[in-house]
Amino acid sequence: MPDRFARLVLAAILVLLALFVAQPYVTAFLFSREVPRAVTARGDLAPAEATTVALFERASPSVVHVFAQGAARGADLMSLDDESEQGQEGGRSGNTQTGTGFVWDAGGHVVTNNHVVQAAIQSGGSISVRLSSGEVVSATVVGAAPAYDLAVLRLGRVAKAPPPLAIGTSADLKVGQSTFAIGNPFGLDHTLTTGVISALQRRLPTSEGRELSGVIQTDAAINPGNSGGPLLDSAGRLIGVNTAIFSPSGASAGIGFAVPVDVVNRVVPDLIRNGRVRNPGIGIIAGQEATAARLGIDGVVVLRVLRGSPAAGAGLRGVDPQTGAIGDVVGGVGDRPVHRLADLTAALEAAGLGQPIDLAVERDGRTRRVRITTADVAENRP
Repeated sequence: MPDRFARLVLAAILVLLALFVAQPYVTAFLFSREVPRAVTARGDLAPAEATTVALFERASPSVVHVFAQGAARGADLMSLDDESEQGQEGGRSGNTQTGTGFVWDAGGHVVTNNHVVQAAIQSGGSISVRLSSGEVVSATVVGAAPAYDLAVLRLGRVAKAPPPLAIGTSADLKVGQSTFAIGNPFGLDHTLTTGVISALQRRLPTSEGRELSGVIQTDAAINPGNSGGPLLDSAGRLIGVNTAIFSPSGASAGIGFAVPVDVVNRVVPDLIRNGRVRNPGIGIIAGQEATAARLGIDGVVVLRVLRGSPAAGAGLRGVDPQTGAIGDVVGGVGDRPVHRLADLTAALEAAGLGQPIDLAVERDGRTRRVRITTADVAENRP
């Protein structure tokens, strides 16, 4: 009797083991579907999703891909052709700098970053633009403002002109607002990234010893190739032009910067009308800040005064070329202190063209007030 019970238990165990081993095969045989499955109805998009989708569909036709080709060099003929733009650091592939732009007006003007097209401008190279429709057209440079990292292009003949972006304002932005960036990171056309405004009133060095104030900081992913693309608010309005990232690796680290749209809306019409920016200035060439700091000077050293400038008319004096003696040091504009050149240029821009300003000027250990009316000067001179 015990032997029989043991045999039954063993048989039951073997049956269960066989069923366990065969279960996947039985399930696959009975329940496999060798025809397409029925699609489950999704239902309506969530309100936030619907808003983002509508924003992208409305704004993306205005965003373009910019290709700035430098003048051909003999060395370029020795390298292998590479059609891929992916993974190119800084949005650069061979002798071509790539970036993003957006349509500004119905006249075919496109706004992008100056650093995207600068090499082509300097070398006499060519610039082409790929529209959202896939059409590639040539473009010419209307004007560039390196101090603001902005440039304006004019499209050649197009089959159908893309619509311009809606323009917002950066004056009333709040930290925490949603942001949407559309661009071509690593050559990937019309990529949408989202985030928030992380900070406002950042200062960003550009070129020619200037700093751009009021810069927008966002955590929307911005990578090489996004340069020159639009930063939008939740209404799909332009609030900034993506220009730089802070990243040790060169890829997005959640800290991106955009030129505020109020600056763009002031600079771009000047570039379209004059090909350059009319900057309020007084007509001086400033001394090196590092040298001034080593000498213990707090302020902007006047190295040279331009002939016929407002500074010359007010009697400002530069460094004596014979003895090297320091002349005037600008230490303030109105009630705003001036510690470096960026402070002076920011104060002049805030004042505007043709406006009287009061400078605090130090000479021979004595400070005096000098009233000067700002005038249009070359871009790299305050």
